[in-house]
Amino acid sequence: VQLQASGGGLVQAGGSLRVSCEASVSIFNIHVMGWYRQTPGKERELVASINGDSFTNYGEFVKGRFTISRDNTKNTVYLKMQMNELEPEDTGVYFCYADGARALRGRSFWGQGTQVTVSS
Repeated sequence: VQLQASGGGLVQAGGSLRVSCEASVSIFNIHVMGWYRQTPGKERELVASINGDSFTNYGEFVKGRFTISRDNTKNTVYLKMQMNELEPEDTGVYFCYADGARALRGRSFWGQGTQVTVSS
């Protein structure tokens, strides 16, 4: 399973960005997908996740600013996260991940990370 992250970039405070992640796997073999981030001086933290029932979970710091969504074809899952009202504190590297199900149960997969920089 390969996860390819894209998007991110540089934006001014208050602006918007979208990050995307393409996973080469059937949706039936995925339990949860989501995004973590690594911000300067902090531990890696969960930003948002979405499970097989499309139930979403967000970090407390999101406060309604981000929206995670997922779509799929037969053997590819597309994960997206729209980030609005970005703040300088959102600057960091964003990693997509997937927890496996069925044949991939117990395994986790990570993308390479994409940089998000929010200027003040």
